[in-house]
Amino acid sequence: MQWKRVLRHLLTDHWSVRRAFQPAAMRAIRDKIGEQERRHGGELRFAVEASLPLPHLWRGQDARNRAVELFGQLRVWDTEHNSGVLIYLLLADKRVEIVADRGIHDKVGDSAWKAICGEMQRSFAAGRFEQGVSFGVAAISDLLAKHYPLVADDSNELPNEPVVL
Repeated sequence: MQWKRVLRHLLTDHWSVRRAFQPAAMRAIRDKIGEQERRHGGELRFAVEASLPLPHLWRGQDARNRAVELFGQLRVWDTEHNSGVLIYLLLADKRVEIVADRGIHDKVGDSAWKAICGEMQRSFAAGRFEQGVSFGVAAISDLLAKHYPLVADDSNELPNEPVVL
């Protein structure tokens, strides 16, 4: 185990999330998700976690594994067309992960998700958290619109509200 990482996680708390994402920013992200979902038949979720719980750190869990775990817990996989996408930010590690359901992932592949994550991480490193998430939501929506065009009877299957863990 890396003690620097443990210390970083112990020192990153819910106030860190509130500093990075003021209430107005969270409302803007919610609205951006709703606006973008009106362009396609996919579903987006954004989750931010200040730090991992201590048992997860002891096991050596990384941001990717935590994102996959949350993908299931938040039921992002449970969409009619397998077109759900989770954007997960682990603030203590300054890592963003995108987990996509098999329907959209099979059409897009890893390289597209990695490119979007890279751009988002650059925004986060510069302290532009809302802009980074907004970019990610729009870029993912471009891919979803290409592969899952909006249909007349499309319903919102997942909440648009950001999740703070």
